[in-house]
Amino acid sequence: MKPAAVRNWVDEARRVVALTGAGISTESGIPDFRGPQGVWTKDPLAEKLSDIRYYMSDAEVRKAAWRSRLSHPAWHAKPNRGHMALAALERAGSLHALITQNIDGLHQLAGNSPDKVIEVHGTVRDVVCMACGAISPMPLTLDRVKAGEADPACLDCGGILKSATISFGQALVPEVIEHAMSSAGQAEVFFAIGSSLQVYPIAGALPAARAAGARIVIVNAQPTPFDNMADAVFREPIGEILPRLLGVGDATAGD
Repeated sequence: MKPAAVRNWVDEARRVVALTGAGISTESGIPDFRGPQGVWTKDPLAEKLSDIRYYMSDAEVRKAAWRSRLSHPAWHAKPNRGHMALAALERAGSLHALITQNIDGLHQLAGNSPDKVIEVHGTVRDVVCMACGAISPMPLTLDRVKAGEADPACLDCGGILKSATISFGQALVPEVIEHAMSSAGQAEVFFAIGSSLQVYPIAGALPAARAAGARIVIVNAQPTPFDNMADAVFREPIGEILPRLLGVGDATAGD
């Protein structure tokens, strides 16, 4: 399948839905978790920091998590051409929804509207109190950590604070998942970009889109369980191929 053919599908569509995974952010220097160079692959103990049971019960785990948040690569990462292509698609009026498994906020930094981005695993850019539910910007709490608070507590109620991400053992937000699946079911063209499509329930968005009649395009370096369901599969780097598939940017040569 040539990129020009997919571009024609996009041009003809009014509702394009994209699902993005870690692969789009690795090109911005944010490592994934389970890949060959993943955070948990290199340091299995790091996985404990993302387990809600350990986090809530062990102050030392929380202290280590806050130290880790200070140096999170999201603070220095910049959106790449893949992110920018999806923002350009929104500006063109064709992006119906952008479902992301990523927590780095790079889609919004690229220019996608918050009301278009569905963050199924939450965001590292906010902090939530596990007791009263208060939400505040992450930089405010990181300033407290830098000032010497190893395990900062909620200023409203004294409760435990954590990043507004979904940890292991923590329930997904039903309304967010419902929004994602509903959006997938309204797609005319559905892109799965940089996702292994192995994490449920959100991996089910692809067959939901297919069942509703959408054309399916997978862009991922490695095979996925749904490649045989796709109308087109591309293995090229996301920042190179996505602008060509979406008909934005300057990378249309060779189609």
